[in-house]
Amino acid sequence: MENKRFFTATDVQEMLGVSLSYAYKLIRKLNAEQEAKGLVTIKGRISSKYLMKRIYGLSDEEKEVG
Repeated sequence: MENKRFFTATDVQEMLGVSLSYAYKLIRKLNAEQEAKGLVTIKGRISSKYLMKRIYGLSDEEKEVG
């Protein structure tokens, strides 16, 4: 996904092979998690790093090694 900082629902849909409505639902859930930690979120977008961490369980260091 060409090193985007934030993914849209369409990006999430294509990456995970889910419906657009599920992609929005997932973004809302992950944004709620971030808001609970006191972070600022953007409605309809999700941090690419946070999504990769939560979906694949990878940190930046693990992606570079593997």
